[in-house]
Amino acid sequence: MTTKGLSQKQVIVPMKINSTNNFVKDSSTHVININRALKNIKSNVMADFIRSDNKDIVIATNNITSPLDLQAIEKYVKSTVCIEAEHVEFPRLPQSKSYLKIIGIPHLSEHTNTRITSDDIKRLLKSNHIFNDIVLTSKPRDIQVFPKSDMSIIWIDIWDAQSGSKAKYLTNRRFNVESFIATIHGANMNPSVSQCKNC
Repeated sequence: MTTKGLSQKQVIVPMKINSTNNFVKDSSTHVININRALKNIKSNVMADFIRSDNKDIVIATNNITSPLDLQAIEKYVKSTVCIEAEHVEFPRLPQSKSYLKIIGIPHLSEHTNTRITSDDIKRLLKSNHIFNDIVLTSKPRDIQVFPKSDMSIIWIDIWDAQSGSKAKYLTNRRFNVESFIATIHGANMNPSVSQCKNC
């Protein structure tokens, strides 16, 4: 299952909270200057308004921004005197979250005979090429299938496009875990997990 994220017609610029507060104090001037920077690169994107959201600034735009637009926005934001450039991360578009479960993973490692941990799962996923470009939103969760079972179900949440393309790519894929073959399935969302990457 993929939850819909925020509108793609906005840019999120993560930064330290003090920098966010300083930046939004003069939002109207920053909108004018960002639009000038975008016009200089012949972009058809324009900033409409700026607001703060926790540690980020959110720039609402009239269109979806390109990587070139994001670079122009980053360059302007980092050049402002009200914030320190090292406190600013690269601007990005909002993302959705997809929920998956992996079945067929042993509860105990064959090599060490110890319970598999979330760090083991992260290493396992990182070592497999089908998880290239996949970013977890939280620690994987491991649930033993039955109290006396030697198998686990692993629940993972990933950042995804609003179309759910990454989840679609992974669903029904198989991969080896030691001598076992694990299968990835779609899953319902975990209600205890926040939906917004900016929360």
